[in-house]
Amino acid sequence: MAVYRRLAFLFQSITVGLAIAFLLLLWKPEIFDLGTPTVQVLEAPAGARERIGGLSFADAVGVAAPAVVNVNTRKMVQERANPLFDDPVFRHFFGDSLGPAPRRRLETSLGSGVIISAQGYILTNNHVIDGAEEIQVSLRDGRTAAATVVGTDPEADLAVLKVSLPDLPTVVLGRSEDLREGDVVLAIGNPFGVGQTVTQGIVSATGRTQLGISTFENFIQTDAAINPGNSGGALINAAGELVGINTAIFTRTGGSQGIGFAIPVTIARDVMEQIIETGHVSRGWLGIEIQDLSPELAESFGMSGQRGVVVAGVLTKGPAHQAGMQPGDVILSIAGKSVHNVTAALGIIAQNRPGNPVDIEVMREGNRLMLHAKAGERPVQPPA
Repeated sequence: MAVYRRLAFLFQSITVGLAIAFLLLLWKPEIFDLGTPTVQVLEAPAGARERIGGLSFADAVGVAAPAVVNVNTRKMVQERANPLFDDPVFRHFFGDSLGPAPRRRLETSLGSGVIISAQGYILTNNHVIDGAEEIQVSLRDGRTAAATVVGTDPEADLAVLKVSLPDLPTVVLGRSEDLREGDVVLAIGNPFGVGQTVTQGIVSATGRTQLGISTFENFIQTDAAINPGNSGGALINAAGELVGINTAIFTRTGGSQGIGFAIPVTIARDVMEQIIETGHVSRGWLGIEIQDLSPELAESFGMSGQRGVVVAGVLTKGPAHQAGMQPGDVILSIAGKSVHNVTAALGIIAQNRPGNPVDIEVMREGNRLMLHAKAGERPVQPPA
């Protein structure tokens, strides 16, 4: 009997297990579906970029870029004949009529410019348009126009062009004198003719001189990439204001190496206004030849540790001569500004308009003297 009960219990257990298994097979698989997992992503809220600040300069570019133009120039140049035909011995035996006739070819170049006013005045570099017979300006909006030269200033490497187009975009002029080393700046131009391009960097230095780029130098140095074709383009600050005119680069390869130079907008504006008003730029002049006061010269004058410039020559009846200046005088200050080298002295003199009184402090034979001159007008000089 006990065995029968055990077999009956086992049979019931097997029957129940099979029944459960059969039910599980019949159940729909959705019963066990826990749902498709969702992918959660974080999206930045509107305006987050502006709140973070400094990550985008699109607004600054949007303000200034429409006023930056491409400047295309064309001129005919005469190709140089083989130097052999210029040799005096060759010409003696074969005469002047031998040799090929000079050939002329069309030369084109690219640069950039900045529209300063709605009247169509454009600032660019003098070397961009120097010698050009045709100048065409292309705007960002696709319009093109022939440009005329209002005036040039080779000594500062600046030129003013003019176009006649309606509804011209213009740039906002900033204050280059407020720039500090480390300030963010953007260069906008047409490098290598690829089209309008924006590069970003910082102000590496201000007041760079003695570079041999132009006669009067006071450059902003930047590491924003500047390449051939950028000349005459805009250097702007993070607010989109014009602070400089891109002019030159220091390079060993022909491309940007992170050392570019721009003319401060304060200087460019003064030059532009004079050119528009009178057609040329007037600068002060004293009629003197000066040289740096070297430590050896300073010691010979009994001025060790003193800084200034030595007067090497004085033009007879020139402004300085009429004020009583003599060769051998050491100039310490001009118009109340200390003079440390020739470049600084020339810059201070040039800033005075012709006819303005100029006070000059000199050291002569151990005595300090104050001379009073009247600035003359500087004769036009070729660029350095």
